[in-house]
Amino acid sequence: MTKAYLVGMVKVTNMEGMAPYMTAVEDTITEHGGKFLVRHMDEKLHSEDDPNPITVVIEFPTADAAMAWKHSDSYQAILPSRLENSEGPLVICHGVE
Repeated sequence: MTKAYLVGMVKVTNMEGMAPYMTAVEDTITEHGGKFLVRHMDEKLHSEDDPNPITVVIEFPTADAAMAWKHSDSYQAILPSRLENSEGPLVICHGVE
């Protein structure tokens, strides 16, 4: 089966409000076989005016696993912390293997 990848480019508008999400999200990902491939929160190397200072790429074993993560109770429980305290997309894509 083809792997799936979540790509996110997020601007945090309230770091304190985002903290519960950032503390818990990795456990929700690993529960579904996912792992971070890229997690960049520091100064960008390519553009000073990038509006999305957090960039992540997460690998899941399958698209079904990625969607199961997205709809899981554990992720849904922390999702309001992200939605209320950040802006920017998270996109799930099929791999090309």
